[in-house]
Amino acid sequence: MSGFVRPAAPRRRDRATPESVTRKVARNVGVPLLSIVLLLALWQGIVVYFHVAPYIAPRPRQAVLAVTQNWSTLWPLVLGTIRETVYGFIAGAALGIGLGVIMAKVPVLQRLVYPVLVLSQAVPIIALAAPLVLILGFSVTPKVVIVAWIVFFPVTVNVLDGLSHVDQDLVNLARVYGAPRWRTFIQIEIPATATPLFSGLKIGATYAVTGAIIGELAASDGSSLALYQEHANTNLNTAAVYGTTMLMTVIGISWFLLVVGAEVFATPWQRRTVARRWRRGDRSEDEPAR
Repeated sequence: MSGFVRPAAPRRRDRATPESVTRKVARNVGVPLLSIVLLLALWQGIVVYFHVAPYIAPRPRQAVLAVTQNWSTLWPLVLGTIRETVYGFIAGAALGIGLGVIMAKVPVLQRLVYPVLVLSQAVPIIALAAPLVLILGFSVTPKVVIVAWIVFFPVTVNVLDGLSHVDQDLVNLARVYGAPRWRTFIQIEIPATATPLFSGLKIGATYAVTGAIIGELAASDGSSLALYQEHANTNLNTAAVYGTTMLMTVIGISWFLLVVGAEVFATPWQRRTVARRWRRGDRSEDEPAR
């Protein structure tokens, strides 16, 4: 029968089996944790094998104990560093995104401002901290400004680069169909810029804690995590020095992971080529609802 066409078999949705979930967790969580354990084991092995003096490098357990035994003192300092990092990161990211969009839309402004941006990053951040303290005083403001100063440049450059490489054929097609500029910007240009934007945000998140620590060293008139570490170094409390360094590292890694989580949530198309469909029950995608 030439007119008979066999109906296509219904497509089955890919389901996550317990084995696949376990492999995914092991790959995304287990491997990074294993690398940290290996790093600590290498630290322990070097100290023990070469008989390193405790005032030069303590064992990892001693550094951890220096933190846990003084946690009541360190916790408010850690919160202060986190607050400075968050405020500065948000301010720097907002400034970088806004400036990148404006420069991409106004080429004359881009040619005028871009050299100034490059020049601003040529100034050593430590040298910039002292004038900021003179202008803004000993408060949280200069610390936030220093963090924002570090964050905004990679965000600006990546946003500008992303908007400069949007598929112009797709933009022209949208304009032919009568799409207004704001809709083209929201539905085409912003998704195309998401990947470079989050690359800049991850770079900024990595260095944001560095800016906060530099700001604490330059603009703290009381207690701070950086001054606590400097005081421990002065008193040859090497375990506390290494322990606070580990704390600063944990803050930086945590903030980086938060940005990665935001990227996963905001860019689902990077992991799925088909839009997710929410259906009740266990029917296949092509099975009609009863």
